[in-house]
Amino acid sequence: MDLEHQYNAVQKQYKTAKNLNLRISLHAKYSTNQIGFGNWLFSQYDLAPNMRILELGCGTGEMWDTKLHLLDPSIKLLLTDFSENMVSVVKDRFHAASNVSYDVVNIENIPYRDSCFDRVIANMMLYHVPDLDKGLSEVKRVLAEDGYFYCATYGEHGIMPFLAELLKDYNVKDTTNKKFTLQNGHDLLKEHFSQVERLDYEDSLAITDIEDLLNYIYSLTLIPDMAKLERETLKKALEQKMDRHVLNIPKEYGMFLCRK
Repeated sequence: MDLEHQYNAVQKQYKTAKNLNLRISLHAKYSTNQIGFGNWLFSQYDLAPNMRILELGCGTGEMWDTKLHLLDPSIKLLLTDFSENMVSVVKDRFHAASNVSYDVVNIENIPYRDSCFDRVIANMMLYHVPDLDKGLSEVKRVLAEDGYFYCATYGEHGIMPFLAELLKDYNVKDTTNKKFTLQNGHDLLKEHFSQVERLDYEDSLAITDIEDLLNYIYSLTLIPDMAKLERETLKKALEQKMDRHVLNIPKEYGMFLCRK
Protein backbone atom coordinates (compact mmCIF):
# COMPACT_ATOMS: atom_id res chain seq x y z
CA MET A 1 0.00 0.00 0.00
CA ASP A 2 1.57 3.33 -1.07
CA LEU A 3 1.77 6.24 1.35
CA GLU A 4 -1.03 8.25 -0.26
CA HIS A 5 -3.38 5.24 -0.24
CA GLN A 6 -2.45 4.50 3.38
CA TYR A 7 -3.02 8.12 4.42
CA ASN A 8 -6.43 8.17 2.73
CA ALA A 9 -7.37 4.88 4.42
CA VAL A 10 -6.41 6.27 7.81
CA GLN A 11 -8.45 9.42 7.17
CA LYS A 12 -11.45 7.24 6.33
CA GLN A 13 -10.93 5.05 9.39
CA TYR A 14 -10.85 8.00 11.78
CA LYS A 15 -13.36 10.26 10.07
CA THR A 16 -15.75 9.56 12.95
CA ALA A 17 -15.27 8.09 16.42
CA LYS A 18 -17.37 4.97 15.69
CA ASN A 19 -14.55 2.62 14.62
CA LEU A 20 -12.22 3.77 17.37
CA ASN A 21 -14.92 3.36 20.01
CA LEU A 22 -15.59 -0.20 18.81
CA ARG A 23 -11.96 -1.12 19.33
CA ILE A 24 -11.76 0.59 22.71
CA SER A 25 -14.86 -1.26 23.90
CA LEU A 26 -13.48 -4.68 22.94
CA HIS A 27 -10.33 -4.10 24.98
CA ALA A 28 -12.32 -2.73 27.91
CA LYS A 29 -14.66 -5.72 27.94
CA TYR A 30 -12.25 -8.64 27.37
CA SER A 31 -8.75 -7.64 28.49
CA THR A 32 -7.33 -9.96 31.15
CA ASN A 33 -5.12 -7.26 32.67
CA GLN A 34 -7.57 -5.34 34.83
CA ILE A 35 -5.29 -2.32 35.21
CA GLY A 36 -6.24 -1.12 31.75
CA PHE A 37 -3.78 0.11 29.12
CA GLY A 38 -4.74 3.78 29.50
CA ASN A 39 -4.30 3.61 33.27
CA TRP A 40 -0.93 1.91 32.85
CA LEU A 41 0.22 4.52 30.34
CA PHE A 42 -0.76 7.36 32.65
CA SER A 43 1.10 5.70 35.53
CA GLN A 44 4.31 5.92 33.47
CA TYR A 45 4.03 9.66 32.89
CA ASP A 46 6.29 11.85 35.00
CA LEU A 47 4.22 15.01 35.38
CA ALA A 48 4.81 18.04 37.58
CA PRO A 49 3.12 21.41 38.26
CA ASN A 50 3.26 24.10 35.56
CA MET A 51 4.13 21.65 32.78
CA ARG A 52 2.84 22.05 29.24
CA ILE A 53 1.74 18.74 27.72
CA LEU A 54 1.03 18.13 24.04
CA GLU A 55 -0.80 15.01 22.92
CA LEU A 56 -0.66 14.21 19.22
CA GLY A 57 -3.29 11.90 17.77
CA CYS A 58 -5.50 12.14 20.84
CA GLY A 59 -8.46 10.41 19.15
CA THR A 60 -11.57 10.64 21.31
CA GLY A 61 -9.51 11.61 24.37
CA GLU A 62 -11.01 8.63 26.21
CA MET A 63 -7.89 8.08 28.34
CA TRP A 64 -8.27 11.49 30.01
CA ASP A 65 -11.84 10.88 31.19
CA THR A 66 -10.64 9.65 34.57
CA LYS A 67 -7.26 11.41 34.57
CA LEU A 68 -7.89 15.14 34.33
CA HIS A 69 -8.67 15.44 38.04
CA LEU A 70 -5.29 13.81 38.79
CA LEU A 71 -3.40 16.61 37.04
CA ASP A 72 -2.15 19.56 39.03
CA PRO A 73 -4.41 22.52 38.12
CA SER A 74 -1.38 24.46 36.87
CA ILE A 75 -0.65 21.87 34.14
CA LYS A 76 -1.75 22.88 30.65
CA LEU A 77 -2.89 20.00 28.40
CA LEU A 78 -3.18 20.51 24.65
CA LEU A 79 -5.10 17.71 22.90
CA THR A 80 -4.61 17.51 19.14
CA ASP A 81 -5.48 15.23 16.26
CA PHE A 82 -5.18 15.45 12.48
CA SER A 83 -8.92 14.66 12.25
CA GLU A 84 -11.20 17.67 12.75
CA ASN A 85 -14.01 15.33 13.77
CA MET A 86 -11.92 13.78 16.53
CA VAL A 87 -11.02 17.23 17.85
CA SER A 88 -14.73 18.11 17.88
CA VAL A 89 -15.44 14.98 19.94
CA VAL A 90 -12.73 15.92 22.42
CA LYS A 91 -13.99 19.51 22.69
CA ASP A 92 -17.45 18.25 23.54
CA ARG A 93 -16.01 15.80 26.04
CA PHE A 94 -13.86 18.24 28.01
CA HIS A 95 -15.44 21.61 27.32
CA ALA A 96 -15.70 22.36 31.04
CA ALA A 97 -11.99 21.76 31.75
CA SER A 98 -10.22 25.12 31.95
CA ASN A 99 -6.71 23.64 31.70
CA VAL A 100 -7.39 21.76 28.43
CA SER A 101 -7.15 23.26 24.95
CA TYR A 102 -7.57 21.74 21.49
CA ASP A 103 -6.21 22.00 17.97
CA VAL A 104 -6.13 20.20 14.62
CA VAL A 105 -2.47 19.24 14.13
CA ASN A 106 -0.49 17.11 11.71
CA ILE A 107 2.60 15.69 13.45
CA GLU A 108 4.66 16.36 10.31
CA ASN A 109 4.07 20.09 10.68
CA ILE A 110 3.51 20.97 14.35
CA PRO A 111 2.54 24.68 14.43
CA TYR A 112 4.24 25.61 17.71
CA ARG A 113 7.56 27.19 18.63
CA ASP A 114 10.73 25.29 19.49
CA SER A 115 11.15 23.70 22.94
CA CYS A 116 7.72 24.80 24.19
CA PHE A 117 6.39 21.50 25.64
CA ASP A 118 7.67 19.67 28.70
CA ARG A 119 5.98 16.43 27.68
CA VAL A 120 4.80 15.17 24.29
CA ILE A 121 2.54 12.11 23.96
CA ALA A 122 1.78 10.13 20.78
CA ASN A 123 -0.07 6.90 21.50
CA MET A 124 -0.97 4.25 18.93
CA MET A 125 -0.51 6.57 15.96
CA LEU A 126 3.12 6.79 14.80
CA TYR A 127 2.67 3.81 12.45
CA HIS A 128 0.15 5.94 10.54
CA VAL A 129 2.56 8.83 9.87
CA PRO A 130 3.57 8.94 6.17
CA ASP A 131 6.94 10.64 6.82
CA LEU A 132 7.88 9.33 10.26
CA ASP A 133 11.33 10.93 10.28
CA LYS A 134 9.77 14.32 9.68
CA GLY A 135 7.18 13.72 12.38
CA LEU A 136 9.76 12.66 14.96
CA SER A 137 11.95 15.63 14.03
CA GLU A 138 9.00 17.91 14.73
CA VAL A 139 8.38 16.23 18.10
CA LYS A 140 12.01 16.76 19.05
CA ARG A 141 11.87 20.37 17.93
CA VAL A 142 8.91 21.34 20.14
CA LEU A 143 10.14 19.30 23.13
CA ALA A 144 11.95 21.14 25.93
CA GLU A 145 15.62 20.29 26.49
CA ASP A 146 14.79 18.28 29.62
CA GLY A 147 11.50 17.02 28.21
CA TYR A 148 10.14 13.50 27.75
CA PHE A 149 8.43 12.01 24.71
CA TYR A 150 6.04 9.11 25.40
CA CYS A 151 4.81 6.97 22.51
CA ALA A 152 2.77 3.79 22.76
CA THR A 153 2.45 1.15 20.05
CA TYR A 154 1.77 -2.52 19.44
CA GLY A 155 4.13 -5.40 18.79
CA GLU A 156 4.40 -7.79 15.86
CA HIS A 157 3.05 -10.83 17.73
CA GLY A 158 -0.31 -9.59 18.94
CA ILE A 159 -3.97 -9.70 17.94
CA MET A 160 -3.85 -9.35 14.15
CA PRO A 161 -0.91 -11.73 13.52
CA PHE A 162 -2.61 -14.28 15.79
CA LEU A 163 -5.92 -13.99 13.92
CA ALA A 164 -4.19 -14.17 10.54
CA GLU A 165 -2.49 -17.41 11.56
CA LEU A 166 -5.79 -18.73 12.91
CA LEU A 167 -7.48 -18.01 9.58
CA LYS A 168 -4.67 -18.96 7.19
CA ASP A 169 -6.85 -21.68 5.64
CA TYR A 170 -9.05 -18.85 4.37
CA ASN A 171 -6.06 -17.15 2.69
CA VAL A 172 -5.92 -14.46 5.35
CA LYS A 173 -2.49 -12.84 5.52
CA ASP A 174 -1.06 -10.63 8.22
CA THR A 175 -1.03 -7.17 6.66
CA THR A 176 -0.58 -5.33 9.96
CA ASN A 177 1.13 -1.97 9.56
CA LYS A 178 4.63 -2.64 10.95
CA LYS A 179 6.06 0.80 10.28
CA PHE A 180 6.46 1.54 14.00
CA THR A 181 6.24 -1.39 16.43
CA LEU A 182 7.70 -2.48 19.75
CA GLN A 183 10.26 -4.45 17.74
CA ASN A 184 11.58 -1.68 15.49
CA GLY A 185 10.57 1.45 17.41
CA HIS A 186 13.74 1.70 19.48
CA ASP A 187 16.03 2.00 16.45
CA LEU A 188 13.72 4.50 14.75
CA LEU A 189 13.55 6.68 17.85
CA LYS A 190 17.31 6.54 18.50
CA GLU A 191 17.79 8.43 15.25
CA HIS A 192 16.20 11.44 16.96
CA PHE A 193 16.43 11.06 20.76
CA SER A 194 19.42 10.63 23.07
CA GLN A 195 17.76 8.06 25.36
CA VAL A 196 15.07 5.52 24.46
CA GLU A 197 13.58 2.99 26.88
CA ARG A 198 10.98 0.31 26.03
CA LEU A 199 8.31 -0.62 28.58
CA ASP A 200 5.96 -3.59 28.01
CA TYR A 201 2.36 -4.01 29.16
CA GLU A 202 1.39 -7.63 29.78
CA ASP A 203 -2.14 -8.44 28.61
CA SER A 204 -4.39 -10.68 26.48
CA LEU A 205 -8.01 -10.95 25.37
CA ALA A 206 -10.44 -13.63 26.59
CA ILE A 207 -13.32 -13.34 24.10
CA THR A 208 -16.62 -14.96 25.07
CA ASP A 209 -18.87 -13.32 22.46
CA ILE A 210 -17.53 -13.68 18.91
CA GLU A 211 -19.94 -10.99 17.68
CA ASP A 212 -17.91 -8.38 19.56
CA LEU A 213 -14.72 -9.63 17.90
CA LEU A 214 -16.39 -9.51 14.49
CA ASN A 215 -17.37 -5.87 15.04
CA TYR A 216 -13.74 -5.17 15.94
CA ILE A 217 -12.42 -6.91 12.83
CA TYR A 218 -14.82 -5.15 10.44
CA SER A 219 -13.88 -1.78 11.95
CA LEU A 220 -10.28 -2.26 10.77
CA THR A 221 -10.25 -0.91 7.24
CA LEU A 222 -6.50 -1.55 6.93
CA ILE A 223 -6.88 -5.34 7.44
CA PRO A 224 -8.70 -6.23 4.19
CA ASP A 225 -8.33 -10.04 4.08
CA MET A 226 -10.44 -10.70 7.15
CA ALA A 227 -13.01 -8.05 6.30
CA LYS A 228 -13.54 -9.68 2.88
CA LEU A 229 -14.83 -12.88 4.47
CA GLU A 230 -18.56 -13.31 4.91
CA ARG A 231 -19.55 -12.57 8.48
CA GLU A 232 -21.07 -16.00 9.09
CA THR A 233 -18.04 -17.75 7.61
CA LEU A 234 -15.71 -15.77 9.82
CA LYS A 235 -17.92 -16.32 12.85
CA LYS A 236 -17.95 -20.10 12.42
CA ALA A 237 -14.19 -20.22 11.84
CA LEU A 238 -13.51 -18.28 15.04
CA GLU A 239 -16.04 -20.19 17.12
CA GLN A 240 -14.31 -23.45 16.15
CA LYS A 241 -11.12 -22.13 17.79
CA MET A 242 -12.80 -21.40 21.13
CA ASP A 243 -11.78 -23.48 24.14
CA ARG A 244 -14.55 -23.90 26.72
CA HIS A 245 -16.45 -21.04 25.09
CA VAL A 246 -13.46 -18.68 25.27
CA LEU A 247 -11.16 -17.50 22.49
CA ASN A 248 -7.85 -16.49 24.05
CA ILE A 249 -5.91 -13.96 21.98
CA PRO A 250 -2.46 -12.59 22.83
CA LYS A 251 -1.92 -8.85 23.02
CA GLU A 252 1.42 -7.11 22.66
CA TYR A 253 1.38 -3.48 23.67
CA GLY A 254 3.84 -1.14 25.29
CA MET A 255 5.47 2.25 25.09
CA PHE A 256 8.76 4.02 24.59
CA LEU A 257 10.05 6.73 26.92
CA CYS A 258 12.41 9.11 25.14
CA ARG A 259 14.69 11.92 26.28
CA LYS A 260 15.62 14.73 23.94
